[in-house]
Amino acid sequence: MSSNIADDTTSSNNYNPVLKFLDCSLRLSVIPLSAATIWLTVTNREDNSMYGEVKFSNVLGLKYMVCISAICAGYAVLAAVALCIRRLVTKAWLFFVSDQIIAYLMVTSGAAVMEIVYLAYNGDQKITWSEACSSYGKFCNGMKVALILHALVVCCFIVLAVISAYRLFSLFEPPLSSKDVQEERT
Repeated sequence: MSSNIADDTTSSNNYNPVLKFLDCSLRLSVIPLSAATIWLTVTNREDNSMYGEVKFSNVLGLKYMVCISAICAGYAVLAAVALCIRRLVTKAWLFFVSDQIIAYLMVTSGAAVMEIVYLAYNGDQKITWSEACSSYGKFCNGMKVALILHALVVCCFIVLAVISAYRLFSLFEPPLSSKDVQEERT
């Protein structure tokens, strides 16, 4: 295949309306889920008369999740617009690379917050770090809900990464088997 066909996502053999609908639907569903994650995390705070106030800005992992969720939502908006306007972006590899990067960033921020939630609920006895959720139950519940929403976005982006990989690699012909090479020689 020529390199022009390999770069064109609008080629006739790569256009699938069901796949395009699924792709666009997932990208659009990511936007409110990311916005809800950001809102829940930023507004999550609890004051305890004995230990003081805890809020998202006190925890670096939560700030990281908010930043990555904002990047994810912004990218989802741009990608959904680009899918609707075919001539805006016609490079399959651009979606492939971008979807992979966003999916990996989402996984890292989710892992960071998952560790924070685990430590808040269980503590770490080896370093005498006691659990905090008995004192800050509302804050911990808010973190759990935000983490669940974040996990849904991660799942959406994993599916989007698979779709973009399929779109990119379906542009190329499969390699020839040794039997096919022998038949070509004769």
